[in-house]
Amino acid sequence: MKVARMGRIERRLLIRLGRKSGDAYTALRFQAVARLATGRSTPQVAAELDLATSTVVRAADRFVADGVAGLYDRRQGNGKSKTGDRFDRVLVRVLGRTPEDFGWERPTWTRELLCLQMKLEGFPAVAVCTMGRALSRVGARLGTPKPIVLRPWPRDQRLRVPAAIRRLEARASAKEPVLYSDEVDIHLNPKIGRDWMLRGHQRRIVTPGNNEKFYLAGALDVRTGHLHTTGAARKNATLFCQLLWLVASRYRHADRIHLIVDNYGIHKSRRTRKALAALGGRVVLHFLPPYCPDANRIERVWQDLHANVTRNHRCKTLVHLLDAARRYLDSYRWRRALERPVARRAA
Repeated sequence: MKVARMGRIERRLLIRLGRKSGDAYTALRFQAVARLATGRSTPQVAAELDLATSTVVRAADRFVADGVAGLYDRRQGNGKSKTGDRFDRVLVRVLGRTPEDFGWERPTWTRELLCLQMKLEGFPAVAVCTMGRALSRVGARLGTPKPIVLRPWPRDQRLRVPAAIRRLEARASAKEPVLYSDEVDIHLNPKIGRDWMLRGHQRRIVTPGNNEKFYLAGALDVRTGHLHTTGAARKNATLFCQLLWLVASRYRHADRIHLIVDNYGIHKSRRTRKALAALGGRVVLHFLPPYCPDANRIERVWQDLHANVTRNHRCKTLVHLLDAARRYLDSYRWRRALERPVARRAA
């Protein structure tokens, strides 16, 4: 149906009524009718308000048939809402635990299972779409859990060691630089990660089948943000010793170099101890508590490396992949020291 033309005052009054409704979708219906009343076409109004054409057509039909009353939400007479503040509070509490805590055999939540659990909590049965809106309302998201390992050290010791390392980091200088060190695996088989793609189209990543690996060792300077790296075909003490000699040569004017590492075996091996002795004690290792990857700042560098280079990559050979990794790491600057690194377009 076609909406009759209106004067400017009538259109303004119509828009004002929509805003007073307190509902964004209702206000859009009033906006759509007001614009149709200027003589605009239905597709034109839909494009201006970023609405579906069918939504504009339904709003016009309801206005012509029932007047202003037809533009209001027709669910107003449906009775009291099944969800509300109390529903949201209980839902947040439920999401803080796992289904197994409530006696379900399934280890992960689904919207259907949440509907059943909320019914057991004493609320009326709700539809899956209603649960989806409630999840959005409380800020819930569908994410990937983070695996952790129970730490063997006592709590006081686990807190004391990182605190001492933070104090050491705060005193970093040109004479006594502080660096975080770790190793990362580079696989020819790409890491598969999330990416934007069109609905109904799933991006495909060709994998070489026979995987090849290479290992990088890095040291991140907390004061300057510079990254020093070396690599080898095997992750062993030889790789770490190469890094020790590289760092010693890059900081030849430093009196002492503090290197913060995890408890991986190559950091404590006999070959490593010999290399440290050959360096005359200029390089000092500080060990993080076991199973504390978040305390090692260089872990963020490896996350950025995977996000910008190895994830969903299309390199056909390991050489091409390592070239891309090397270009990225050579220009890398720690975000807390300088600007945040951004993805660079291929040349």
